[in-house]
Amino acid sequence: MKMRRHRIVLVLLMAGLCLISFMHFLKALSYITFSRELSSFTPSLRSIFVDSQFLWKESVALREAETEPAPLSALPPSPPPGSEEPYRATFHMRDERTEYFVRTRAGAVCFKHGTKREVRSMTGSAEEGRGPSNRQPTRRAQARQGRRRRWVGCVCRPGWHGPSCGVPTLVQYSNLPTKDRLSPRRVPRRLINAININHEFDLLNVRFHELGDVVDVFMVCESNFTAYGDPKPLLFLEMLRNGTYDQIRHKVLYVFLDHFPSGGRQDGWIADDYLRTFLTRDGLRRMVGVRADDIFVINDADEIPARDGLLFLKLFDGWTEPFGFHLRKSLYGFFWKQPGTLEVVAGCTVGMLRSVYEGDGIKLRRREYYLMPSFRQYENATGHILVQWSLGSALHFAGWHCSWCFTPEGIRHKLVSAQNGDFPRWGNYQEKRELSYIRELIQTGGWFDGTLQEYPPADPKEQMYAPKYLLKNFDKYRYILENPYRNEGAESRDLMASNGSSLLTQLPPQVPMV
Repeated sequence: MKMRRHRIVLVLLMAGLCLISFMHFLKALSYITFSRELSSFTPSLRSIFVDSQFLWKESVALREAETEPAPLSALPPSPPPGSEEPYRATFHMRDERTEYFVRTRAGAVCFKHGTKREVRSMTGSAEEGRGPSNRQPTRRAQARQGRRRRWVGCVCRPGWHGPSCGVPTLVQYSNLPTKDRLSPRRVPRRLINAININHEFDLLNVRFHELGDVVDVFMVCESNFTAYGDPKPLLFLEMLRNGTYDQIRHKVLYVFLDHFPSGGRQDGWIADDYLRTFLTRDGLRRMVGVRADDIFVINDADEIPARDGLLFLKLFDGWTEPFGFHLRKSLYGFFWKQPGTLEVVAGCTVGMLRSVYEGDGIKLRRREYYLMPSFRQYENATGHILVQWSLGSALHFAGWHCSWCFTPEGIRHKLVSAQNGDFPRWGNYQEKRELSYIRELIQTGGWFDGTLQEYPPADPKEQMYAPKYLLKNFDKYRYILENPYRNEGAESRDLMASNGSSLLTQLPPQVPMV
């Protein structure tokens, strides 16, 4: 009888182990956390596996990030602008000193921008700006307030959520599986935004103004070869030297790719991938003071993530990695809004980038983390279960993807510079490079193969129509904010094109190469 009971217990234990293994495998396929899967069976299991941190332990890197930052005087000074060539200079990471949170008298920690600061507590009646009241509460009122339950939370502004009012809508309605584990940090993470640049200078300028106060370093890679392999001038380097970007120069790490990869002319995807590989590895090699829990986000030049989403990643612990963005899709300009979203996996911590993706940004963009051989070792070392998620949703955009958003001259330049792998390569066709044909495409929203797409209506007044800096400078960027050829004849379109503010025509025709 005892042997039979022992066999039953052994069978049950084996069945439990099989169930746990199956659910862990299911997590890797469907991005469902192990702890959430168990907690869905019974609320009591939640306290065992989540609240006790049995499966999710705080990593050493995160604990180190909570300590007080080193004083700025103890860090090596950054080289002054102009003292060293940008493509040779190192970049020293700094801890941010901005105070994003405020502690109320009741003890709550509230995100300043997301909190209605005039409301002090539910029991308080005074509001900032009105001045203190001279009327003293009666004893009956004081007793009534004493019996009333004191409220110590934060009152959130519209668009902000969570106990600290620091979770933006694009995170609140995302598929982040650990929303209930978010907690504010004492010291913000540092954020690295890596991009490759060809001639997308207007969108680059928008990125700098939109994200300049959130991103700690813009890692910008420029090559003296196009993606097709033809030589080209280093326009961005020239603008760094002539002071065009002096307002953001202290946050730019310039990466110079002085060669074209072997085989890139025959297979354009080799060149496309190598650009991001070189950008990531050469950039991180020249950075000093990078920590494992710093954030790395790699974008194409026409992808601009929303500021609130990036700020959330800096200020909160508890989110998982890697993460992506649901971007609003548009063609030729923000006026041609395409259905759905573009979901791109673009970010993780520097620790995961180095340990799982081998310091290669293109693997982050195109490789599933659970197919990488070292992802399990990274999970064990950090105590975190990797779960991919994306900021935003199909209805809540976490940024913008503006494809082919140039003047007609800029679109023609992109056609002839495009890599030799994304077929058909429309730049090989003379008729596709005609400015009159390109203007017609912008006017109708058509594609180079002759098809016309169905576009949902777009209004500049709608939420997330375009980055705020663009809307504040509407006249300057009008050519991508409203269709310049919508109701105009051919002669008017030619006149507008000849007077267009194309950056390529404004710059000197010949720029010295390195």
